[in-house]
Amino acid sequence: MNIISLLQEKVAAGVLALYGEAPAINQIAINKTRKEFEGDFTVVTFPFTRVAGKKPEDVGAELGQYLQKEFQYVAGFNVVKGFLNLVISDTFWLDFLVKDAQAPNYGQQPSNGRKVLVEYSSPNTNKPLHLGHIRNILLGWSTSRILETAGYQVKRVQIVNDRGIAICKSMLGWQRFAGGATPETKGIKGDHFVGQYYVAFERAFQEEYRDWQQTAHGQSVFNDRQDKSQDEAAFFKAYKDAYFNVYSPLGADARDMLRRWEAGDPDTISLWHRLNQWVYDGFDETYRRLGVYFDKIYYESDTYLLGKDLIQQGLDNGVFYRRDDGSVWIDLTDAKLDHKVVLRSDGTSVYITQDIGTARLRYDDFGVEKMVYVVGDEQNYHFQVLFEIMKRLGEPYAQGLHHLSYGMVDLPTGRMKSREGTVVDADDLVDEVIGEAREGSKERDATAELSTEERENIIRQIGLAALKYFIIKVHPQKRMIFDPKESVDLQGQTGPYIQNAYVRIQSVLRKAQEEGYALTGSDVKDYALHTDEKDLIALLYDYPAQIEEAAANYDPSVIAAYCYGLAKSFHKFYHDFSILRADTEASKQLRIMLSSAIANSLKNGMDMLGIEMPERM
Repeated sequence: MNIISLLQEKVAAGVLALYGEAPAINQIAINKTRKEFEGDFTVVTFPFTRVAGKKPEDVGAELGQYLQKEFQYVAGFNVVKGFLNLVISDTFWLDFLVKDAQAPNYGQQPSNGRKVLVEYSSPNTNKPLHLGHIRNILLGWSTSRILETAGYQVKRVQIVNDRGIAICKSMLGWQRFAGGATPETKGIKGDHFVGQYYVAFERAFQEEYRDWQQTAHGQSVFNDRQDKSQDEAAFFKAYKDAYFNVYSPLGADARDMLRRWEAGDPDTISLWHRLNQWVYDGFDETYRRLGVYFDKIYYESDTYLLGKDLIQQGLDNGVFYRRDDGSVWIDLTDAKLDHKVVLRSDGTSVYITQDIGTARLRYDDFGVEKMVYVVGDEQNYHFQVLFEIMKRLGEPYAQGLHHLSYGMVDLPTGRMKSREGTVVDADDLVDEVIGEAREGSKERDATAELSTEERENIIRQIGLAALKYFIIKVHPQKRMIFDPKESVDLQGQTGPYIQNAYVRIQSVLRKAQEEGYALTGSDVKDYALHTDEKDLIALLYDYPAQIEEAAANYDPSVIAAYCYGLAKSFHKFYHDFSILRADTEASKQLRIMLSSAIANSLKNGMDMLGIEMPERM
C-alpha cells in the first residue's frame, strides 16, 4: 500500500477538479512532513499556482479541503506558506500494520529481472585476511544482500591476487626459513602460516638492507645521490625499492622465482600450488566464520593475460593509439583523466589491461548489466580510468559499472603495516569481539538455563553482530576507527543494542503465546492510535524506501541506521508503555502485533547486514 502514489493520484485529481488542468504525476512532490510541523506527508503547492491563478497558501487550503473530503486516508491538514501538510488517518496505518507489515518477507521486492555482480574481498595469497579485508567483505556482502532484497539477481565474486613478486616473497620465505614445516605440523591456520614467511622474508630483507647501507657500495650510492639536501636516513628510506630491484640478493632470488613461475617451471609451480592451497583453506575458514560466500572465484594467474583482444579492437576503432616505442595508450584528457598506458612497448599487460579483459569475461559468464567493485579509496583514479575506457569501448554493461569506494580502518592504537607483521588478522579480531561479548554475558543470567553449546552460539552471534554493525554503520567513504570494546556496548549505536530490542520482543511474544493471544487484527479495526504507536508504524512503513535508497546508492549504512532508529524507538516505547498489561484488549492486541512486525523488520534488516538475531541474550 503506497500512500505516496495514492496521494499523488488524488492531488492530480484535485487540481483537475479545482482548476481544470491535471499536473503530471512526476510534477507532484510529496515528502515526509518536517518534525516541527503537524502532519505525516507534505505536498508542495508552488507548481500548481500557474493553473490556479492563486497564491501557494490559497492553493494549499483549497486542495487540503478537497483531499480531506474525497480521500478516506486524509484525516486533517494545515498549510504553511506553499506547503500542504496532511495528517493521515489511523485507518491507513492500521490497515498497513495488519495487511502488510505482518508479512514474514515484508520489504522484499519482487524480481526486477536485472542482474548485478558484486566483487569483494579479493585478497593476496601472501598474507591472511585482516581488518581492512573485513570492512571490504562486510560491505560487499551486505550490498549484495540489499540488492537481492531490492529485486536484483546477484552474483558474488572475488578475484584472488595469486601471482607476482609479493607471492614469490612468501614462497621464498618458506623455502629459506620454514625447515619443511606445514600448517598441520605447526597447528597453524594455513593463511596465517604462509603470512609468517612473507613477514620473515621482509625482515630478512630489512636486515640485509641495513647492512648494505653501511658498506662502501651503499655509502657510494648515497654520496652519488642527486638530491644533496636529503640526509642519509631520508635517502635510504626512499631508496629501498630501488635497492630491492637492483642490488639485493634476496630481491634477485625473488625475481628469479617469478621468472621461473612465468616460464612454467614444474618445481616452482608445484610450490606455488602448495602454499596457495594452504592460504585458500585458511581464507575459506574465515569466510565461513563471517557467514559469506562467493558464486565464483577468479584468479589473477588465469586473468593476467586477458584484455589484449579488446585493446586490439580499440586500436582498430581509434579508441587507443600507439606511440613510436610500440606502447598503446588512450587519451582521456577530455574526461580530465590524462593519458593512460594500456599495453607496454614489449606488448605485455599493465594492471588495467587485465581489468578490461576480466570485466568482459564476467559479462560473458553472467550477462550482468551492473558490476560493483568493492575496493579501497586509494584506487579511485584507477576505476575512473577503467570505467571511462569501458564506455569508449562500447561495452554493453559500461554504464552500470560502480566503484564502491571505502576508507581505511584504523584501530585506537593506530595504523596497521602488513610488511612489519603488525596487521590485525581477521580471525584474531573475530576472536577478540567474541571474547568481549563473553565477558559482557557474565553480567547477565538470561541464558543460564541454556546448554553450554546454546550459550556459546549466542555469544558468537553477539560478538559478530558487534563487529559487523560497528563497521557497516559508518558510511563507506569515511575512514573509521574500530574499537572492539565500544562495539559490544548494549547502550550505544551497536549491533548488540539492536539485537537486544529483538530479544525483548521475543520475550513479549513468548509470554503472549503462553496467554493464548492470536494476532488476527480483528480487535484493532477502530483503534485510536497513540502518537508513539503511530510513529512506530510509520517507521515500519518507511522500511521498503530505506532498502530502495540503500540499493540505489550501494550504501549499507542506510540499513544500519534504519535498524538502529527502529530499535531505539522500540526500546523507548517498551519503557513508556505496557504491552501485555495494556489498559484495553484492543491496545494489547495492537501492541503485540506492532511488536511482532518490528521484530520481523529488525530481523530482516539485520540479515541484510549479515547479522543473526538471537532469541535470548
